[in-house]
Amino acid sequence: MTDRRTSADGTETSTTRTTRTTPATTPGPLHGKIALVAGATRGAGRAMAVELGRAGATVYATGRTTREHTSEVGRDDETIEGTADLVTEAGTESGGRGVAVPTDHLDPEQVRALVDRIDREQGRLDILVNDIWGGDVHVEWGRKMWEHDLDKGLRVLRLGVESHIVTSSCALPLLIRNPGGLVVEVTDGTEEYNRRYREPFYYDLAKSAPLRMARGLAEELKEYGCTAVALTPGWLRSEAMLDTYFKVTEENWREGCKQNPHFAISETPTYIGRTLAALAADPDLARFNGKSLSSGGLAQEYGVTDVDGSAPDAWRYLTEVDQTAPEADVTGYR
Repeated sequence: MTDRRTSADGTETSTTRTTRTTPATTPGPLHGKIALVAGATRGAGRAMAVELGRAGATVYATGRTTREHTSEVGRDDETIEGTADLVTEAGTESGGRGVAVPTDHLDPEQVRALVDRIDREQGRLDILVNDIWGGDVHVEWGRKMWEHDLDKGLRVLRLGVESHIVTSSCALPLLIRNPGGLVVEVTDGTEEYNRRYREPFYYDLAKSAPLRMARGLAEELKEYGCTAVALTPGWLRSEAMLDTYFKVTEENWREGCKQNPHFAISETPTYIGRTLAALAADPDLARFNGKSLSSGGLAQEYGVTDVDGSAPDAWRYLTEVDQTAPEADVTGYR
């Protein structure tokens, strides 16, 4: 099988990849399913790709940071090739496999080429995860709408909204060929929580839009027997949250509670990955069509836990507990 990739300077290269043919020891519940995780370079996207692979799916992992090119996010040690390797490693026993495809989801031609490749190689698409983001570097926290740099604000909307639209427009014709398809719009915050203002202005719009996208797509996909949902992690201990914002590691993450006691409700990216895999394997997932879901809520639905055995329900906690309190009590919330 030949992989064609375009480098940052526009040069197209090709490499021959041998598809693994060794049968899975125990085929996972998603064995034979084809997934596209758009925005799988790091954080929730990477974890969702890995856990779908662990459950047996073939996962196309996309993003802009590769081993040859770094996106505007600027974290060059987190690449889609690294994600694909982790997916394949996780899927060793279940039949899962990762495929890295460099893609800028604001470029319709690149996304069409990606979907054409999936169609050519697999002939189907069962799971589409729209987790494209990368807008944090442009958000000017604490500024009023008219004070926020306009170009940066519009870039936030392009990354968090337009990229999702482009991807769905190109990928859904392939997904609806078969009933049972799942579309996941990943955002920050449940529909209930996001009734409040998620300042600043551009961030609020970027994180509210996927909720409406999921609801609209749910209506349009029903006749094809497919399902669309919005899904949010809780307080995510992403790579950037650990090493940039709290200056901790996953091993000593509780030290971050000294800076913000409510960090005690946080969760690893693996948690949302596990809950998504459980949702995707649910034969009755259509009951969630159009719904706003969270990692904590789905964990209760499917009996899933985080890597430490806990089951944090961050959005219920953040809704019910006074976040100005100097101490945090997560009893009953994780």
